[in-house]
Amino acid sequence: MNERDQLTQLCLKLGSERAQAETMAAQLAKRADQLAAERGIDRTEAMAYLLQLLVKGRNGETPAGFEGQSLPIDKK
Repeated sequence: MNERDQLTQLCLKLGSERAQAETMAAQLAKRADQLAAERGIDRTEAMAYLLQLLVKGRNGETPAGFEGQSLPIDKK
C-alpha cells in the first residue's frame, strides 16, 4: 500500500466519504511537500505535523499555531 492509499484509509477511518478521503489524501501529500520545501524540514516531519493537525481538527481541538503563535515546525 502506497502513501496515498494509507492517507486515504486514515481519512476514511476518521469519517470521510471515499471521494473526500481521496481528495484529502492528495492535499496532505502535496502540502507535506510544500511545507518541507518552505521550511527546510524533512518531509516526514512535515507529514507528521499535518497528520497531527488532521486528528486534532477532527477531535475539535485547536492546534498550536492557530492562536497566532509560531508553528511548532518552524525552524526560523
